[in-house]
Amino acid sequence: MSRPDVSSEGEPPLESTAASLDPADAFALIGNETRLAILEALWAADERPVPFSALRREVGMRDSAQFNYHLQKLTGHFVTKVDGTGDDGGYEFKHAGEKVVRSVIAGSFNEHPTFEPFAVEGACFACSGDLEARYDDERLTIVCADCGEAHGEYSFPPGGLNDRTAEEIAEAFDQRVRHLHCLAADGVCPECSGRMTTEIVDEGECCLGVRVRVDHECAQCGHTLCSAAGLRLLDHSAVVSFHRERGVPLDDRPYWTLPWCVSDEYTRVLERDPWRLEVRMPIDGDELRVTMDGDLAVLETSVQTGD
Repeated sequence: MSRPDVSSEGEPPLESTAASLDPADAFALIGNETRLAILEALWAADERPVPFSALRREVGMRDSAQFNYHLQKLTGHFVTKVDGTGDDGGYEFKHAGEKVVRSVIAGSFNEHPTFEPFAVEGACFACSGDLEARYDDERLTIVCADCGEAHGEYSFPPGGLNDRTAEEIAEAFDQRVRHLHCLAADGVCPECSGRMTTEIVDEGECCLGVRVRVDHECAQCGHTLCSAAGLRLLDHSAVVSFHRERGVPLDDRPYWTLPWCVSDEYTRVLERDPWRLEVRMPIDGDELRVTMDGDLAVLETSVQTGD
């Protein structure tokens, strides 16, 4: 994995230490049933750090030496030993260990669920047809059942489907999309926490059918997100107030029911160098207009009334 030569402040980037593992070696370490069981037992513990004896008992391995062999393979990379007296010491997660267990729980490694498309709230902005949710290859898509217009396609780990009704899945997906884009617009990759760049694009349609759009890309892992520019404005105070005063609480409205979040019909390019965009939000004859710069910062807002 490549790293930049210097940080934005001109300081040298973090260097790999002697204890760093090649990614292939790291995956080889956890490619063992006992070691995964150790991580899962640590995750399930009510209190941490977990003493050696308690951890071995939970895993169910009688051979202490063999158990210690596998535990030491994890120590330093996925778990850390905490010194103490009596039962005060033991083993605790490192961040990498937590990520492994979270991925297992999310089902990303071992689950490949499917479900039949189900109806969701709202109507298509293009043809007013019925909308439905479809799931394939760990991605959930909101799409018009009549014309096929996409209203958002984003990753949704299999674990998010567990113990949820169709309505709850749709609600969780809405919250996840909002969270992903807030992080990305703030410059933080939702996958690896690396530096996320934002670019306004005004050429060619993406998978969402949007020409004037916002593209986010992580400089570290390459993760990308794309959306209509309006999606960034869901939690802006002026936008929230404008809608609430007209009986539209944005917290209760899935993003795909708001045309300015999924269509570029309501986005106008005012300038290109530097970028200035205007997003219109019409409600019952009134209209909020929001001007944004190339970093999606709000420059000004104005309300046009129908009176």
